[in-house]
Amino acid sequence: MPDIYIEEWPPQSPNDLARQETVVAAARMMAQAAITAPSQGGVQMAECHITHGAAELDKVARKMEELARLRPDNNAWKRMFKYEAAMVRDSDAILFIGALAAFRPFDTGCGYCGGSEGCQFVYERRNARYGVIDAAEPLHPDWLVDGPMCTMNVYGMGWAVGSALMMANRLFVDARPFMSVGMAGQKLGYCPKSPIVVGVPIAGKGKSPFVDILPDYHVNNLANVVESLRNKYVISRMVNWLPYRIWDPLNPDAQKKEG
Repeated sequence: MPDIYIEEWPPQSPNDLARQETVVAAARMMAQAAITAPSQGGVQMAECHITHGAAELDKVARKMEELARLRPDNNAWKRMFKYEAAMVRDSDAILFIGALAAFRPFDTGCGYCGGSEGCQFVYERRNARYGVIDAAEPLHPDWLVDGPMCTMNVYGMGWAVGSALMMANRLFVDARPFMSVGMAGQKLGYCPKSPIVVGVPIAGKGKSPFVDILPDYHVNNLANVVESLRNKYVISRMVNWLPYRIWDPLNPDAQKKEG
């Protein structure tokens, strides 16, 4: 019977891919927790999408970097998207959670949507027939978030995200929800039935890529540590072209004695 060896180094090796499989299994459990989270009226409030693999995660990260350039004069905006794109690349999977019922007014007349105390505010600003909003026809396809939405039903996504994070805590995987990841995922077609999406990158590594990050994290992140080490460490050898078999940096006079 074959054995299963799990370790995170080197990246994308068989032992690392085995580790990533466990994270994907955790993501499925988190999605189940999101789907079964409490909801208004006992109806489904969320849909979930899971993506994983280096190529797929890089696609999401590149879309985030594209969104970072939408506001070239806003440093906080650019820094947020670039830093969090680096976190996506250091992740093992992403769980997208969409507010499935955001375009479905709760008909309480609460006014939380920003209009008058009546759900007609939402109906009048969306394409609707027979009292049902047509979510397949966005009015502003270029907007990052196309509203208005029913705030009461958007709240349901908060319960879904919270339940998913609680499951991540119980399964001992690192996870953090991001608006930026959700926006990029929505532009790429994840959670297609939801007008607003939250992205939850998930990682099962010795160090969480979502906390204790360095300044300019999109440049100095965990994925670049090896390249940075190689660039800096070899300089001392390259200056004098010292042979690695003879020159010992801890005993630099040894070569002179042998010569």
